[in-house]
Amino acid sequence: MRFEDKIVAVTGAASGMGRSAAVAFAREGARVIACDVLQDEAASLLAELGAAGGGAAQFVCLDVASEGGWEALGRTLRDTHGGLDVLFNNAGISGTFDPDLTSTPAWERLLDVNAKGVFLGMKHAVPLMRMRGGGAIVNMSSISASVGQHRVHMGYSASKAAVQAMTRAAAVHYADDRIRVNAVAPGMLPAMRTSRGSADPAWREKQIAAVPLKRVGQVEEVAAAVLFLASDEASYITGVEIAVDGGFLAL
Repeated sequence: MRFEDKIVAVTGAASGMGRSAAVAFAREGARVIACDVLQDEAASLLAELGAAGGGAAQFVCLDVASEGGWEALGRTLRDTHGGLDVLFNNAGISGTFDPDLTSTPAWERLLDVNAKGVFLGMKHAVPLMRMRGGGAIVNMSSISASVGQHRVHMGYSASKAAVQAMTRAAAVHYADDRIRVNAVAPGMLPAMRTSRGSADPAWREKQIAAVPLKRVGQVEEVAAAVLFLASDEASYITGVEIAVDGGFLAL
């Protein structure tokens, strides 16, 4: 799964799954455009990408919920790189960042970042991929799109269900442009930077007990699925969501 000469944008690239995927793409020869609001992480991220072989990597400060931010990124990709080959629409916030499960501001924030951010990413990536003759988009969904979970805000589940539906719709819309659109749906992983409730050891232990493989997944395992879906090996796969969940959704 080599990505030489491919321009790959990764949102939420400073930590967790985004960082792991960015490093994996760099290791496979991609020119990675790492996007995040966490500018303090830029130097260490670029150093890690360089060590992985991504010497031409670039950091871009991007709020995925801002259309202006996407427009600026689009100009950079168009003028400097001649378009875009792969987008990993990863940026998001945890469904347990606010303990008030009926918080309206939390609902709005979750939908703004997790759903609108993915929509804007696809909206602005597609014209750039047309310039390159096609491309691949991988969206970050979650098992929460398919099942209810204690301590997880309804807005999180709604936002990820929106990603699930948008992935299918976009796959149909852009097939004629040779743009494939898929999603990954992780299950229990190490707690996100924005996690609160899901970082509680007792809660995590109970959740892990329900996973058939009886362990937490690793961000590298999600990155492997992302790379596969973005690669030519998945050339006849579009409109699907791959669960990386240790069998949880199979129950």
